[in-house]
Amino acid sequence: MDNDLVWAIRMISGALRRASAQAAETLPGGSRAYLVLMALAEAGDKPPTQLELAGQVGLDRTVMTYLLDDLEGLGLLSRRPNPQDRRSRHVILSDEGRSQLQRMQTDVAAAEARLLADLSEEQRTQFRDLLTRVALTAQRGTLQG
Repeated sequence: MDNDLVWAIRMISGALRRASAQAAETLPGGSRAYLVLMALAEAGDKPPTQLELAGQVGLDRTVMTYLLDDLEGLGLLSRRPNPQDRRSRHVILSDEGRSQLQRMQTDVAAAEARLLADLSEEQRTQFRDLLTRVALTAQRGTLQG
């Protein structure tokens, strides 16, 4: 099994999911909250709509709505009407959300360092780059067909 991609991805995913859930244990949605805050931070000056955000992090839009309600209630984000389409809302990371995310990123980075301890720094960089490329392919849904 040591050369089986499904097994390897599952082991890595499980370890990182546990680390992100532990880092986000005080937030509703746990690791889902981490993914949402991370996506919002990366969006920068171009906040996504709720629907775009759901697609980016791979959550059902109904689940996303409830999660955003909870996170907004904690002051971690806000939602504003989309000026181009009043039926949709843009999701914006608050300063408190950014602060919480930085704390969680520190915790996740420590877990990630332990997970990648057997790799050199060069291998870690290469691994992250390759994994990101594969993840983007998966996000585009190119496996169907």
